[in-house]
Order: sequence, then C-alpha cells, then structure tokens
Amino acid sequence: MPDNFMVTIAENLNVTNRKIGAAFKDKDEKPIREMLEGILAANPDWVDINLGPARKNGAELMPWVVNIVQSMTDLPIVLDTTNTDAILAGLKTVKRPALINSIMCRPERYDVLMPMCAEYKAYWVGLMWGPTGMARDENERAELTTELVMKALELGIDAEYAFIDPIITPVNIQQDQLMHNLAFFAMLPDIIEALQPGHMTKSTNGVSNVSNGNPEHLRPILNRAYLCMLKKNGMYSSIVDAFDHDMFALCQGRLSWFADLVFGVMDGKEYDYSTMKKEEVDVVKTAKVLLGHSLFSSSWLDI
Repeated sequence: MPDNFMVTIAENLNVTNRKIGAAFKDKDEKPIREMLEGILAANPDWVDINLGPARKNGAELMPWVVNIVQSMTDLPIVLDTTNTDAILAGLKTVKRPALINSIMCRPERYDVLMPMCAEYKAYWVGLMWGPTGMARDENERAELTTELVMKALELGIDAEYAFIDPIITPVNIQQDQLMHNLAFFAMLPDIIEALQPGHMTKSTNGVSNVSNGNPEHLRPILNRAYLCMLKKNGMYSSIVDAFDHDMFALCQGRLSWFADLVFGVMDGKEYDYSTMKKEEVDVVKTAKVLLGHSLFSSSWLDI
C-alpha cells in the first residue's frame, strides 16, 4: 500500500439510514442495490454492513444482505452488529474473509467472537473499550490492545488480522482524547513488535465522530483535518461516507494541498494568513483547534 494511501471502508449500508433501515426491515432489495451502486462508484476497499443490534432477526438478515452485496461486487465485507449470531451467520455466507466490527476488550465479547475469527480466518476490529468503559489515555489503549492481541495470538490469529479502533470522540466534548489517540498510534508499532516480532496490526476509525454535535457546515472540515492527523500517525484505514468525495480523495492520496497544510501545523510550521487563500486559512485554523493550539468554539473559523 502506498505511504499516502489509506484503506477505505464504506459506511453507508447502515441501519441508521432511514431508507436502508426500512429496506432491512422489509427485506426490500431495491434501496440496498441503489445505495450499493453509489458506494461502488467511489471505489472503496471494503463494504460495511451495519445492522445495529438486530436483536430479532439478525441471523437471517445478515446473510440476506451479504448475498445482495456479493451479487454486485467482489469487495470484502465488514460484518457490523452487536448480534453475535448474526456475525456467525455472516461468516458462513461471505466468499472472502470478513472483518468483524467490533470486539471490545471484555471477556464476554472476545471469548465468543475470537474463536469465530480463528475458525473463519476473519479480520477483527479491536475496540478500545474495556470493563470500565472507554480507554482514558494512550497507556490504557496500549493495555487493551495488548490484552486483545494476546488473546488472538493464543488462538493462532496473527497480529495482522487486527484492526485497532482507538474510539474517536467529539472535539467539543473530549478534545484531549484526540491527542491521546495520536500518541497511541505513535506507540502501536512498538507494542505489536513486543507481542509478535516482525508483525504489525492494522487500524481503523469512525472519523466522523470527531465532529458530532457541531454545526453541520463545520463537520466536513473537522472530519477531514483529523483524518489527515490520523493518517500522518499511521492510521491504516477509515470508515467513511462513500458520498463524501473529499474524504475519499484524502484517503486515496489526493487533495494533497489540504493534507500538507495539516501536516505542517503538526510539524510546528507557522503560516502567514495574509498570503493564503481563505480555504487554506480555514484548514490551518481547524488543525490548530484539533491540536489544542487554539481555543475551541463554534466560531473558530471567524476568529
């Protein structure tokens, strides 16, 4: 994979989408196929099927959706649900190794799902959520990663099958967590090298969480700027909206002017706003806000 490339996981087949949720409920293929056409036009690397809890009929619904996706593409599939029976049904149906999203660092979760990963050679998302909740800093993330990867190794699952998800939090609520995530990814290669020398995990994230609770017109620039920060610190993949062309451009190594400005802020470069276009200034200001260099408020672009 090129250094400037990030693997894309299209998030749009999601029960929270009104049309898709209704299509899942009614087993109506048409909206799902229409959504897939748009998703595939973006050229993602994985397709996520998010059923949510799917408590009533998940074990029947997941294979049905998987078969629709597989009738339209050979891309690998993410099985995204808290229903373990639905996960198992999906694993039995996929033609290529799937990615299970997700496994929290809790025995009641990983003791059930890790053996499935071993049996079906599935990849898995390790969610940085332990017995007491979300990891508080990079060191707790390191502890949870170690526990999950060691459990996988015990079952013969190499570290390469893990996608570590640090949990992205909203900048307007838990700004400090954004910095803990960046610090954690700087540590991750050494953590895995100590556990399984010569191997490396992958990583992923739901980057749009960073802008949750912010005005809609501000969300895109927050998402894109933090995506660049994660990318610079080694993020392997991202769960993104297939219809957000700029996000896909950044993941696929395009829109380099945007990324370069964010990287510059991270490296301590000073910018003269008087010589820059407004869209460039907005990127720099956003990067500074995300890094905590500037006070966060919903009017940071106007200051």
